[in-house]
Amino acid sequence: SKGGGTFMHPIIDAHIHLDMYTEAERDKILKEMKQDNVDALICVSNHLTSAEKVLELHQHDQRRIKPAIGYHPEQKLPTDAELSKLIQLIHQYQKEIVAVGEVGLPFYERQKNPGLDRKPYIEVLEIFIKEAARLDKPVVLHAVYDDAPVVCDLLEKHNHKRAHFHWFKGDAKTSKRMVANNYFISITPDCLYEKEIQQLVETYPIEQIMVETDGPWPFEGPFQHHLTHPAMIHQSIRKIAKLKQLSLDTTYQQLYQNTKSFYSI
Repeated sequence: SKGGGTFMHPIIDAHIHLDMYTEAERDKILKEMKQDNVDALICVSNHLTSAEKVLELHQHDQRRIKPAIGYHPEQKLPTDAELSKLIQLIHQYQKEIVAVGEVGLPFYERQKNPGLDRKPYIEVLEIFIKEAARLDKPVVLHAVYDDAPVVCDLLEKHNHKRAHFHWFKGDAKTSKRMVANNYFISITPDCLYEKEIQQLVETYPIEQIMVETDGPWPFEGPFQHHLTHPAMIHQSIRKIAKLKQLSLDTTYQQLYQNTKSFYSI
């Protein structure tokens, strides 16, 4: 359920895999954006085919679909050919893309396969961070728990400040370091029921927070068995306002402005 009638305040979904929805689901989301007051979608890529699809979707709807090109770390490493093609696309479409991403390190893959060597993943990530720094583009990061400090090291090494840690989870020390470096995080609908995320919302400055769905990733609690939809962000924002003890208006405006200025849209 989407809550009370029309939504007064505009929102931006700061992280969504639009290419991973079925065509029917995607049409539904795009058709409902206006009524749900969703201004734009930051659409990240998982790999080469995904990047090509996201760019194609952007061609059809340039105002609302904001593409990012990257390689998701929770999978096998890209081949050299795929990696160089992705870098080539980033250059070719540098005016169209709003970011390099999604990139990062394979935390969940390493839980399943503890023998997995992180080193080659770090090397691939460093290539993407160097490109983002060279083009002065934001980098969208998948870096949680003990991977996050490693990613902070790389960002500091290349002096790249425009970092967005999506769906961040990690310790207080790393969180403080990220705040000090002016890195951004984004909060998913799991803030309605996950204690760990609620604590992060309470401690992280509102000036460095965005909101996302990471759709089509499914959620629990009030969202169980619902298609992950950008409209869910309205419920996230109500929860964030409550946790932060801020007015709803202030929270909406701040999160919206953060995303617009971070992604230069």
